[in-house]
Amino acid sequence: MASRKEIDYEKSIGRSVLIRLLGYVKPYWHLMTISLILVLFITGFELYRPILVGDAIDILLGSGEFSSVKKIGIVYLFVLIGSFLCNFLQTWILQLTGQSIIYNIREEIFEHIHKLSLRFFDITPVGRIVTRVTNDVEALNEMYANILVKLFKNTIKILGLAVVMLSLNIKLSLYGFMLLPVIIGLTILFKTISRATYRVVRTKLTIINTYLSEHLSGMKLIQIFAREKEKYEEFKDKNKELYLANYKEMMVFAIFRPSIYLLSIVSLVIIIYAGGVSVINESITIGTLYIFIQYIGSFFEPIQELAEQLGTLQSAMASAEKIFTIIDEDPLVVNQANPRQLPEVKGRIEFENVWFAYEGENWILKDVSFVIEPGERAAFVGATGAGKSSILNLIGRYYDIQKGRITIDGVDIKEMNTDQLRGAIGQVQQDVFIFTGDIKSNIRLKNDDISDEEIKKAARYVNADSFIEKLNGAYEEAVTERGATLSAGQRQLLSFARTLAYDPAILVMDEATANIDTETEQLIQDALEKLMDGRTTIMVAHRLSTIQHADKIIVMHKGELRESGTHQELLNMDGIYKKLYELQLRSQMAS
Repeated sequence: MASRKEIDYEKSIGRSVLIRLLGYVKPYWHLMTISLILVLFITGFELYRPILVGDAIDILLGSGEFSSVKKIGIVYLFVLIGSFLCNFLQTWILQLTGQSIIYNIREEIFEHIHKLSLRFFDITPVGRIVTRVTNDVEALNEMYANILVKLFKNTIKILGLAVVMLSLNIKLSLYGFMLLPVIIGLTILFKTISRATYRVVRTKLTIINTYLSEHLSGMKLIQIFAREKEKYEEFKDKNKELYLANYKEMMVFAIFRPSIYLLSIVSLVIIIYAGGVSVINESITIGTLYIFIQYIGSFFEPIQELAEQLGTLQSAMASAEKIFTIIDEDPLVVNQANPRQLPEVKGRIEFENVWFAYEGENWILKDVSFVIEPGERAAFVGATGAGKSSILNLIGRYYDIQKGRITIDGVDIKEMNTDQLRGAIGQVQQDVFIFTGDIKSNIRLKNDDISDEEIKKAARYVNADSFIEKLNGAYEEAVTERGATLSAGQRQLLSFARTLAYDPAILVMDEATANIDTETEQLIQDALEKLMDGRTTIMVAHRLSTIQHADKIIVMHKGELRESGTHQELLNMDGIYKKLYELQLRSQMAS
């Protein structure tokens, strides 16, 4: 059983989430105000209709004046027309408001995700993020489009019915309200249980979306190792967990609503019995009894709707909690209040006693210091895990260091505008990411400042035009997700064209030629000489033959800078570099 402290915490979280959700309504307060006014008219029409019918019954059974009944019929017709028009306007306004709010929330989340640091994406599965932006946001739609105003409508309707019934006959009204304490108790119990079940459902849905995202991306590997059956069984278990969570949610609702319906029937029986006795005793008229029978049905109808709406509200609150975990995630790398803007980035890079760890004090880099002059070609070598790729990420300030200082042209990168810093660095990765679209859009990357002619010029410069112009659509050729229709070499050439089109001052290459065939590598080596001209170039390579002509080779070992110099200087040192070189030389001779 939950402690008092846990219950208070749940309440405070619920209030906080609800307040934040209501904050999104603020820009549309005028539309919501109109909706609420329309609700008052609709509720008034619904309350007035039974009274008209009851009066007509009393007239017919009493004096039989058909002219009066005719007048009541005309009034009733106008009430129906007014109710229809108000309902139409209210539905249209609410849907417009709801969709507008959801549109803004989805944009806010996606914009915020772009601001988050790479560390967040290192530890957060893609499927979880996709669930937040799609399923969880969509779960809020019903709340904004219907629930908030309907909660107001049903509350007003219940209070209005209670007032009208008490004004007609207090005794019969009290008979009708006898079961209200039971209903209130059931509602509180339903709210508590449903909130917990909805949270479980959202969590299980996130798990299954994460699983799908990961395994669809790795489908090739699954088929290579023939693990389809095992993965199916694994998915089946996760699917069953989601099914059971939804089943529990359904059972909670399936028990609650019929219970309210049963209580409404019991109340109706009580009213018919007590009202029938009063009619026999001539203390009330048949018309009054009819009005009470209509009102007692109408009284429990909004209570039943409130049950549904509370369920939907609980679902929306559970989704909102998940969404706010993303929105409340603070970026680890942020600009200063007034970041420095360099007139021009020349490309002098300096590491001063840099210490860096992804977590705690598990140091990836330990007291690393070096200088790369503008236009210089520097290469980093070392065993896997030595910290080479981490250095490249730190230059672009995708992570912040714990100790030391990194400068570009003498300015600490923490003081620079990250947009200018990253815009001055062109990165060519080993694993090139290609977006769904066409060749041209993958080179331009939504930068309209890059013209079609500049795209073609960049492609020619890095020899990418050798395969692009052979495609049916050339630069308009459609490419699928991750560039599955292109070879590894073609994707790498596209990456070079993309980098060159942005004309960076600093060129960073992380194993850029690792997965490329000999013929393509010759094309790239030819392009690299042009590409590196006049730019500070930083390379990471396991194949030492590709970096022998670098101006400076830096040898990393277990996060420390162990050696630095030219190819010949390092060989003369008879250290780590020479051992790596001789090892690769023997391997090549053996093959």
